[in-house]
Amino acid sequence: MQSGQLKRRDFITLLGGTAAAWPLAADAQQPARPVIGFLSPTVPDNNADFLRAFRQALKEAGFSDGQSVAIEYRWAENRMDRLPTLAGELVGRQVAVIVAAAQLSAFAAKAATKTIPVVFIVSDDPVKLELVASLARPGGNLTGINFLNAELTAKRLELLHVLVPGAVRVAALVNPANPNAATTAADLKAAAGAMALDIQIYNASTAGEIDAAFATIARERPAGLFVASDPLFRARRAQLAQLAARHNVPATFALRDYAEAGGLMSYGASLSEAFRQVGDYCGRILKGAKPADLPVVQSSKFELVINRQTAQRLGLTIPTTLLALADEVIE
Repeated sequence: MQSGQLKRRDFITLLGGTAAAWPLAADAQQPARPVIGFLSPTVPDNNADFLRAFRQALKEAGFSDGQSVAIEYRWAENRMDRLPTLAGELVGRQVAVIVAAAQLSAFAAKAATKTIPVVFIVSDDPVKLELVASLARPGGNLTGINFLNAELTAKRLELLHVLVPGAVRVAALVNPANPNAATTAADLKAAAGAMALDIQIYNASTAGEIDAAFATIARERPAGLFVASDPLFRARRAQLAQLAARHNVPATFALRDYAEAGGLMSYGASLSEAFRQVGDYCGRILKGAKPADLPVVQSSKFELVINRQTAQRLGLTIPTTLLALADEVIE
């Protein structure tokens, strides 16, 4: 009898242990949810519209944020020196792929890992930047999108000249901390020379230096202002638009959200489309594609946006030729 009781007790104990192990076994069979690391030099508010496009493309690829994929964000909050540390955190987290949402983010991610796939968004030729071996065959753990801002420098200056046809002297605002600063300045001088424009370059790498540059620009009274593409400038776009209006300077910017913030005119690639492409590439990589085999995408969708209200405040009449070219006129 005692022996039977022991056997029954042993059986119950064994059964209980097996039952307790069932959830663990089931959990072990569940595939781990992949994590995407998102590395940006700016702040979340600066990217809300673009993040929607990014997450939508991920969803279309079969990866819903918070369900079949997780996204960990790292924001440098315009302190570019933080990017290497933030990139290192994502590598330590062993994310499945890193989104490098700007040029400096791409450099930081490349320095932090040789194995984790990186999908970047840059504004200049990534071959020249030594991020990839070639556009068609990147060759390493990086690929992404070039939204061609550097190539659009002359076109933006030309559009400003159309808006202010009698211009002789033009100012340009450049962030010397941007890796493209020297190239941008050289391209501006070459384009200005071809248009018989006298161009003066002003440097600013902080909000205070932007104010100081505008104080000088106001004294010099140029006919127009070219604001270079830069994460800091984009974060300070409302400040830039207000200063340009206060000092009565017609200004051209790189992205549509400057015009939406009150800037006079913007011309550049659609960042929403660029982030959508990033989401698509992340989806492909999560399904097994190698960055080395994914060609770098060159942006093909460009937007000319004009703020008519700002033009009226500046006393400008927008030429009909420019209105005909505009993708959007903000009334």
